[in-house]
Formats: sequence, structure tokens, C-alpha cells
Amino acid sequence: MKYRKFGRTGWMVSEIGYGMWGMGGWTGSNDEESMRSLQHAVDLGCNFFDTAWGYGEGHSEGLLGQLVRANPDSKLYTATKIPPQNFKWPSQRGFSLDDCFPPAHIEKYVHRSLANSGLPGFDLMQFHVWEDSWVADDRWANKMDDLRREGLFHAIGISINRWEPWNGVRAVKSGLIDSVQVIYNIFDQNPEDELFPACDEMDVAVIARVPFDEGSLTGTLTKDTTWPEGDWRNLYFVPENLNASVEHADALKADVPEGMTMPLMALRFILNNPTVSTIIPGMRKLHHVDANIAASDAGPLPTDLHARLRKHRWVRQPTEWSR
Repeated sequence: MKYRKFGRTGWMVSEIGYGMWGMGGWTGSNDEESMRSLQHAVDLGCNFFDTAWGYGEGHSEGLLGQLVRANPDSKLYTATKIPPQNFKWPSQRGFSLDDCFPPAHIEKYVHRSLANSGLPGFDLMQFHVWEDSWVADDRWANKMDDLRREGLFHAIGISINRWEPWNGVRAVKSGLIDSVQVIYNIFDQNPEDELFPACDEMDVAVIARVPFDEGSLTGTLTKDTTWPEGDWRNLYFVPENLNASVEHADALKADVPEGMTMPLMALRFILNNPTVSTIIPGMRKLHHVDANIAASDAGPLPTDLHARLRKHRWVRQPTEWSR
């Protein structure tokens, strides 16, 4: 495992971190299996773990607390997210700070996350949705500063809405946040346009999420793929999206080198960008941990392959199903 600096915090975090959404209640998730996979990742050098209250209403946060207590001699960086007060993902342009993150709500859910995890504090506390217009309302920043001074967390971040990397540039340039979490992968290269240059300028860490485009960049989806009733992916992969995703993935297959899997290529593509501090794939099974952490050992893609993959950039606009 290789490590990168996490922006101005100076933390050295694993290139391959751990996204814990799937452990919060997705169909097929199992706590015993989840804990085995989490511990295996620690054993292989992973030290950055990202969860949220919204992942099973604190269930995933509880698993992270268990992991930290099971590894008292290892520094594991813990990150969670405050849900919006209106519990609507993603946010919309008309939502105000009072709709989503009034100060009393921020404080309430910071304490709830701490109670769920059993931890005395988190390393990173993030807003689970974001509107850049909120930068002008300093109540959120003042409340976060107060809570940080109490030692409840050490750094502040935002999680940017799907396919809206521009909707965080103002926050980055304000100097009020330490990290941004954004979708970045072979298809979603848009953060390179405005967001990443701003992060470089302000020394703000970048957490790259959804490296496999919710599964399309694993190369295993077909136009007939279905999920069990109640699975979130049934809401996301409506026919319009599933068909287009499979078509884009099929077009990509011709560029996968012999002996390399599409998921490994997808992770290594992201590693080519030095602005990225860590990538957080979901890993519910042991073989996923082994396969994904191998990307750090393999390193960034060769320059010529990386250049060929750039032509697969796919510009999408948020819709009703893309939450």
C-alpha cells in the first residue's frame, strides 16, 4: 500500500481507502463478513475509512467504531457525514442552510454519530450534501469551528452532489473546508476542469468516490441485470441509465489490456491524478479487498493507456433517478 498526503491536514492516508455505504444495509450485507473484510483491509495497510449516519442510520458507523477498537495500535483515519435535516439526497438549488444544516442540527448529528461509533471523536466530519451558496451563511462554519475546538473532530469536509463538481469550488476557495468528496472515475472526469485546480491551489484533500460508476466499470452489468427488491441500485439503474451504462462499459472493454481486469484499470486510472488523496471503493467481501488494494501495488496506468482512456469521458446531468 502506498500513501498520500491528505491536503493541509498533513495526514498520510492509504491510496485505497474504504467506502462503507454497502455495509449499512444493502441487500446481501452481513456484519460478520463486513468486519472480516474491514480487518483484512487494515492488515493490508488501508487506514482511511469513510462512513455516514445515512448508511443504515448509524449502523455503518457502529462497525467502524468496532474496527478502531479492535486495532488500538494502528492509526485508522475515520470519516463520517452529517445527514441533511430534510433527509433529501441530493440537495437542490432551492434548499437553504436552514433546510439542511441549521447549527442545532449539525451539533445533534455530530453527537449521534459519536454515540453510534462509540468513538471520542472523528478525524473528518463531512456534510453529506452541499450547495455552494451556503458559503455565504457563516453559521455552519461557526458551529463546526466550535465543535472542532471541543475535539469532536479534527477536519471539515463536504460531499458533492452527483455530477455537480462545480458545486463545491466556492467552498474550496473559501478556505473553510479541508476536504471534498466527489465522484471521479473513467467516465466522470469533470472534476478535473474546475474543482481539482481549486483543490491544488488551496491544499484541500480529494476523496474520490464511486470509482466503479456504481458497478458499470466492473464490466459485469448487462442490460438484463436486476437486483433484489429494496436494493438502492434498482432506483439508480432505471432502464435509461442501465442501458447507457452497459453500452459505455462495453465500448471501454476494447481498451482493457490483456491480463488486467476492468476494475483494476478503473482504480489505477484514478491513481494517475496526483490531486486525489484517496479512493474509497466499497468492499464487502474479502476478495474485493484483495483486488482493490492491489491497485496501489500496481500503481498508476502507463501514460499511453491513461491517454486512451480519457476519450471515454461521459458528461451527464443530474436527473430524478441519479441521487
